[in-house]
Amino acid sequence: MKKQLTVVMATCLLAGGAAFAQGPAPAASDTIVAGQNIHFLSESGELQRGVRCASPELTAEEKALVRADVEGWLQGYTGADKATIQIPVAFHVVYKQRRGVTSGAVSQSQAQDQIDVLNSAFAGTGFQFYLASFDSTKNNKWFSKCYNSGPESQMKNALAIDPAHNLNIYTCEPSGGILGYAYLPSSFPESNNLHGVVLLHSSLPGGSAAPYNLGDTGTHEVGHYLGLDHTFANGCSSPGDGVADTPYEASPAFGCPVGRDTCASAGQDPIYNFMDYTDDACMDEFTAGQSALMQAQVALYKPSL
Repeated sequence: MKKQLTVVMATCLLAGGAAFAQGPAPAASDTIVAGQNIHFLSESGELQRGVRCASPELTAEEKALVRADVEGWLQGYTGADKATIQIPVAFHVVYKQRRGVTSGAVSQSQAQDQIDVLNSAFAGTGFQFYLASFDSTKNNKWFSKCYNSGPESQMKNALAIDPAHNLNIYTCEPSGGILGYAYLPSSFPESNNLHGVVLLHSSLPGGSAAPYNLGDTGTHEVGHYLGLDHTFANGCSSPGDGVADTPYEASPAFGCPVGRDTCASAGQDPIYNFMDYTDDACMDEFTAGQSALMQAQVALYKPSL
């Protein structure tokens, strides 16, 4: 059975795409649902348990509210008549310094390396990125509590640059070994400071968090920022992730399990897709359906990009 090309990741929106709810960032305890599901190397070279992605999950009711809007937009989408959107990136490094020891320092060249990874990953999707600004802030509280409703909001309110027109990327060390997270486009009005992507600093290209240190945590989270769900959303049940050309997948894939096939429907699991949970070295694709869905999400909820 083929999936319908439909969005399933929208939050509280009225028909026509007008937001009617704008709340604070959810508390960390409300949004981590996958638990401790990965291992990676810490800065000190020790094996650390963690979470591949802590982007907030949405209810079925929330997902259904904008499905008709997105499907309506997709009916007129051809792909060929859409110019590539050049997205400026405001890159914010938050680091810690204690007793003369600095943790989480990221250079501007490392930030550019992350942008280069994004541009390679998103080639052909209709999105490209460029480093518009770079700043670095010492704040011990924000550094270790950047996945927390209070400090997260404080950090973003202090550092965010015009979220309606810029992708704000923050590097820090989220609690619980979280590699990254982002809010979906419809979660808040496009100008809300909570929008953006938060990444574990050592997940950037060349960082220590092997096997998640090639920069594709950034790719995965920007996929959420632009409107994509996980490939394993809804498991083997319709509508899956809401994209017709990503096969159903019962659960996240880890490592790079070639030939994995967890659902009876056609197609092996999309383990190479950037929206699965496989190692960075395994990920290398977005599908045409995902590209169309990102275009729809941006047109509806981030038209200023």
